[in-house]
Amino acid sequence: MTTLEDRIAVVALGSNQDFGQFSPKEILFQAIDCLATLGLQLMGVSRLYHTPCFPAGAGPDYVNAAAALVVPAAMTAPQLLAALHQVEAQFGRARTTRWAGRTLDLDLIAFGEEVAPDLAGFRHWQQLPPEAQSKLAPAELILPHPRLQDRAFVLVPMADVAPDWRHPVLGLTVVQMLADLPDAARVEVVALASDASV
Repeated sequence: MTTLEDRIAVVALGSNQDFGQFSPKEILFQAIDCLATLGLQLMGVSRLYHTPCFPAGAGPDYVNAAAALVVPAAMTAPQLLAALHQVEAQFGRARTTRWAGRTLDLDLIAFGEEVAPDLAGFRHWQQLPPEAQSKLAPAELILPHPRLQDRAFVLVPMADVAPDWRHPVLGLTVVQMLADLPDAARVEVVALASDASV
């Protein structure tokens, strides 16, 4: 049962590399099953989407999705992130270079209305110049994800599961942030045919 103290977290899922016999699409199905074993209630899972590799030319294209989770009041955002990293490790995720290809990426996009580490810290990473984004990674959890408003491959799946979630700093809903993106960015995110239930 959900209580008033529980929060809704949004996790973005992505894969562009096989793991053993599993294709990226199959990895996401497996990862979603794993999320349900973390003591979290799955509120909703998006469709799967084919998306261009980011950054362009860095590897094969991705399969992306999003999941909305009910997080118990006792679980903190860093604890949830650590659990997500454990799931990634089960699928051979290795953190080598920034934005390298990966068997599984589970990004904690939003954790209720939490802004972390604080407003100044969030603003610093949100406003980081593009040339620095590929070289620098924060040493602490930044919430909401500082680039979510710029990325169709995050917002399109997120609109399936949390269209009315409002960014606590920008004041915009997912639907509004998605509408602000160029048409060319939105149409690159293509829903895959559903041949398995999520």
